[in-house]
Amino acid sequence: MTFVPSAKPPPFVPGLRVGLFGGSFNPPHDGHREASLLALRRLQLHRIWWLVSPGNPLKDARELAPLVKRVEAARSVSQHPRINITAIEAAIGSTYTFDTISYLKQRCPGVHFVWLMGADNFRLFDRWQRWRDIARLVPIAIIDRPGSTLTALRGRAAQTLAPYRMDETDGARLAGAAPPAFVFLHGPRSPKSSTELRGKPHYEHEIR
Repeated sequence: MTFVPSAKPPPFVPGLRVGLFGGSFNPPHDGHREASLLALRRLQLHRIWWLVSPGNPLKDARELAPLVKRVEAARSVSQHPRINITAIEAAIGSTYTFDTISYLKQRCPGVHFVWLMGADNFRLFDRWQRWRDIARLVPIAIIDRPGSTLTALRGRAAQTLAPYRMDETDGARLAGAAPPAFVFLHGPRSPKSSTELRGKPHYEHEIR
């Protein structure tokens, strides 16, 4: 059966606080799950949506496993009733985060979205298309990653957004904050990375 991504967002109601966790998930791993659980707890979110992307403009598409396999793997890894897996970006033809968030905000009135990203990605955030506009669309939560704690906060994006940083003890208020606003969440840090896992002999067998 052919995999057809749905353009319909996961179930929602007005007032829901939802963390948007985007990425290629190539492959998904326990680190993604741990970061999600940290965000659920510290930001007091109701749901997290893993947005499994068709591809990352900043990465080599030749390394990508088929979308359907990455979605299936994400469902297997997440294993949590408050984490939803969606390939909505492929369905709407979105390549860039700004377009995805804009689409979701239009179609999910009353939902309070927070963009979730690892500190390693935040370090390169200024390379994303319309990154300043993304910061104006939704609050952002940066989740600490090994080796990126200091470099993430020295990057161009961090310096630009520094006046809008909230203390992480106020994380529960982030979803309702007017953007731009961001917090840097410290917690248990998983050493796992998708890049490292792709290099292991068992990866190709598991993802197929």
